[in-house]
Amino acid sequence: STPAPTPAGDPAARAAALVATLSDEDLVGQVLMPYAYGDSATKVSSGSAAGNQALAGVDTPAEMIAKYRLGGLILVGFSADDPTKGNQETTNVDNPKQVHELTGGLRAAAGRLAAGPAPFLVGTDQEYGVVTRITDGVTVLPSALAAGAAGDPALTEAAWRAAGAELAAMGINIDFAPVADVLATRSAVIGSRSYGSDPKRTAAQVGGAVRGLQAVGVAATLKHFPGHGHSADDSHQDLPVLTQSAAALKSGAWPPFTAGIDAGAMAVMSGHLDARAIDPGTPATFSHKLLTDVLRGQLGFTGVVVTDGMNMPPAKRWAPGEAAVRALNAGNDLILMTPNVGQAYDGLLAALRGGSLARARLVEAVTRVLTMKFRLAALPSAQMSTLGAPAHRAAAEALAAGAVTVLKGACGGAVRGPVTVTSSGGRDGTRAALTDALTAAGVTVKPSGGTVVHLVGYGDGAGDLRADAAVTVAMDTPYVLAKAASPTLLATYSSSRASMTALAAVLAGKARPGGRSPVAVPGLPATTCRT
Repeated sequence: STPAPTPAGDPAARAAALVATLSDEDLVGQVLMPYAYGDSATKVSSGSAAGNQALAGVDTPAEMIAKYRLGGLILVGFSADDPTKGNQETTNVDNPKQVHELTGGLRAAAGRLAAGPAPFLVGTDQEYGVVTRITDGVTVLPSALAAGAAGDPALTEAAWRAAGAELAAMGINIDFAPVADVLATRSAVIGSRSYGSDPKRTAAQVGGAVRGLQAVGVAATLKHFPGHGHSADDSHQDLPVLTQSAAALKSGAWPPFTAGIDAGAMAVMSGHLDARAIDPGTPATFSHKLLTDVLRGQLGFTGVVVTDGMNMPPAKRWAPGEAAVRALNAGNDLILMTPNVGQAYDGLLAALRGGSLARARLVEAVTRVLTMKFRLAALPSAQMSTLGAPAHRAAAEALAAGAVTVLKGACGGAVRGPVTVTSSGGRDGTRAALTDALTAAGVTVKPSGGTVVHLVGYGDGAGDLRADAAVTVAMDTPYVLAKAASPTLLATYSSSRASMTALAAVLAGKARPGGRSPVAVPGLPATTCRT
């Protein structure tokens, strides 16, 4: 079909005008945002074609967009320490050039749709830290918990503006970040993805991240409402239960969401979470009480609500079509990562025509999605040449430097003698990065026999510590430091190259570790440095 012309000006007016021209099939497609197999829009391997056939009955991502008139696509991938890898069925991100070509191909396919005047949504989970889809050739920020330790929302905003500009340059216009969950439990699945355990401090950080991202043309997504950090369970495996009272959630879990909404966040992700005090037994993703009454009614959110991955176990208790209808009726506007695109599409279309999905609800959802698209279209994107720009790296390095925390030992002061860097298993790359950074800072590093600086990270416990280490460094949540015997305990909360550079500067005696732990570690202060 030929795209209809839309009026210039106000994004909401443009969205309403476009919605009025769309068929039932077009409307249904706009609320679907699946993943696809293949690192190109039109040319894929036989294995990727087989994956797309099972998922959607097509060979390529471009064919999926055309057949189902999709509103968007999520780019997926995973790394070794990624707590979300259970629902990442494939990977289609490799390097910036490939991502740019892929997103260009996706947009070309979507431009031929009736909804083509509104830019196609291309999203990914670029949180930085353990959940970072694109890692090579881009400016990589330290984790959210590191930003919480630095405690300066202005640094956070600057870093996210830099990183967001690079996402926009690659053709990504919605980031499923920042995580607005308060780390009220020792949740391994949220962990260092959170900015900390203090609702007020976390709120300030989330606001900074939202402003940074959206200033450069990338929609920010607050996740996971109503607060995944208030349960230690993993929604990639089962349905976590939030046992807190409604009042406790309001004061302890929702301030970062409110701050993000106040900062203008365009999207909120609903979580597969059972908030017993509000809608017992119903995952928030499917809860009208939580998404419509609370998120929209109480918190005042007017933007796009997107589901968490519908290929996760709590959402798969229903068939893909029924799950999509339930999610939309609860108040979601975008259905993310359905396990079967054809079944979700057919289920929504049948429900629309059969009356179990009100046309007004679907039109409302599509209008919100298109309004966000037109808002994003008004913002200029950076060029690919800006990737890894010195100013971007400097912003990431400033945030990482502010995060380094000493939880035991003297505040600053160089390590004595040559250094030997060790780590728990599987961290050869990080160990090499710290070795290079120490050498550049003038510290002699030798394979053995030196002052031991030992690195521990995501998933590590007491068995990964070294009793003979002079310095132990936590590169994820710092809880493991409570069991470390080292006379000096440091935390970077992140294993990014910027974090290793910042750590090296502290170990070399060239920088003061000014961070404060954003979570409590038993028996240790937030910092030994006086502020």
